[in-house]
Amino acid sequence: MNPRDSDDDRPAAAAADSAAPQQQHPHQPLEWRFAQVFGERAAGEDVQEVDIISAIEFDKSGDHLATGDRGGRVVLFERTDARDQHANRSELERQDVPITRHPEFRYKTEFQSHEPEFDYLKSLEIEEKINKIKWCQLANNALFLLSTNDKTIKYWKVQEKKIKQVSVMTLDTSTVGNGATSRASTSTSVPPPNGGCSEKSDGLNGDLLFPPGGYPSLRLPVTTSQDVNLAARCRRVYAHAHDYHINSISNNSDGETFISADDLRINLWNLEINSQSFNIVDVKPTNMEDLTEVITCAEFHPTHCNTLAYSSSKGSIRLIDLRQSALCDNHSKIFEEHEAPGARSFFTEIIASISDVKFSRDGRYLLSRDYMTLKLWDLNMDSGPVSTFQVHEHLRPRLCDLYENDSIFDKFECCLSGDGRHVATGSYGNLFRVFGSTPGSTEVTTLEASRNPMRRQMANPNRPTRGTMTSMAHGVRRGGENLGVDANGNSLDFSTKLLHLAWHPTENSIACAAANSLYMYYA
Repeated sequence: MNPRDSDDDRPAAAAADSAAPQQQHPHQPLEWRFAQVFGERAAGEDVQEVDIISAIEFDKSGDHLATGDRGGRVVLFERTDARDQHANRSELERQDVPITRHPEFRYKTEFQSHEPEFDYLKSLEIEEKINKIKWCQLANNALFLLSTNDKTIKYWKVQEKKIKQVSVMTLDTSTVGNGATSRASTSTSVPPPNGGCSEKSDGLNGDLLFPPGGYPSLRLPVTTSQDVNLAARCRRVYAHAHDYHINSISNNSDGETFISADDLRINLWNLEINSQSFNIVDVKPTNMEDLTEVITCAEFHPTHCNTLAYSSSKGSIRLIDLRQSALCDNHSKIFEEHEAPGARSFFTEIIASISDVKFSRDGRYLLSRDYMTLKLWDLNMDSGPVSTFQVHEHLRPRLCDLYENDSIFDKFECCLSGDGRHVATGSYGNLFRVFGSTPGSTEVTTLEASRNPMRRQMANPNRPTRGTMTSMAHGVRRGGENLGVDANGNSLDFSTKLLHLAWHPTENSIACAAANSLYMYYA
């Protein structure tokens, strides 16, 4: 991805286009519009493997966005319209621009986070691909973030540094104010032998004589800041703690610790200590033949520093409390949906594997993504999901084909809006879907990662309805309509998939990755 190749489509100053996200009615469908694209491909242009985006993350304020790619690079973007929010109303009216605008970002900097490595003990190549990026707390106008590949986590500091240059030099010291010449340039005295000392011991260099009036033309050099350069420095490296590939990292709300998870273990780290970590979850059996499930994702609660959730390949989510014991073998709650009798097949466990979990911003709900569905869980109700959103139900007849080409193992991410009213996830054909998650909402929107996101949108007269809290209590399934393809999904291109996306923390804006291109939309 070339982040400098950006394009921005700014709509006209119309009231409908500039409606603030907070002004949207809970039951009013969002109208999505194209905002920006970075690294857009030309028609017929080949995509390099190292340029494909593999991670996207907004920071807590939403003013910065980070992406990682398979080449081990981290690219940072910064918001450019944030300063307009502090302008007074009269100035904005004179400029004839909307008072509230959609987020606009620009390229900030990039750095090489990871390099390809080779584990000689295990004869294993370690890819430089960035698996996850997590923002840390800001300090002293510097940005801090964690990035990880399969084995190594790095803690980065990105800070502006002023480049200073000497603008006023001193005059030539060989010429003094009264025309005299220093003996430093003409002296032929022989230096003392090694270990000896000079006969002159007045504390000054005996070969340099200062005139009685000094050097009037001698001045201290003056430096000025010519430019500002962004420098990325790796402060710490957290390595050699995982035998299996790291699938997730998550920051704690205390600002001091974070977790890293692989297939069988979850480790707790202190940001300031990279020499040791504490193993808090270990699902590795004594005999590996008894292994029935693996850890697929782990996430800290956004406000409770003692609570975290991790998902498994069997479709369950476990909530653990770090205050219970040092090794959290026992969970405090488990969220899982039991399959209907007689519905089990060869693909049941494969499609039940959870690829991503996200807490809502207030920490009340938990969103999970498996291959077929999105599920919204209430932490106070572990009997079942409060809502189930169908994403790939139309692909059920083609599970055998998906298994043959390994597409059934694709790991799609999910995200929630800052107000918790909408959820989103990706699909094939560079499509992503947005669902309304409030009680009574039947909103389902399918968009394509392109300049015309609504190109694949079609009306759905058979969209089901649902009740309010009664329906929420029993769990609601919706969104299973066809994505503009036939019943078997034959027109979908399984080689183009939208795996990574992120929702702005405070506004209705989504950033998503289609191969090496970063698309941004707003509503």
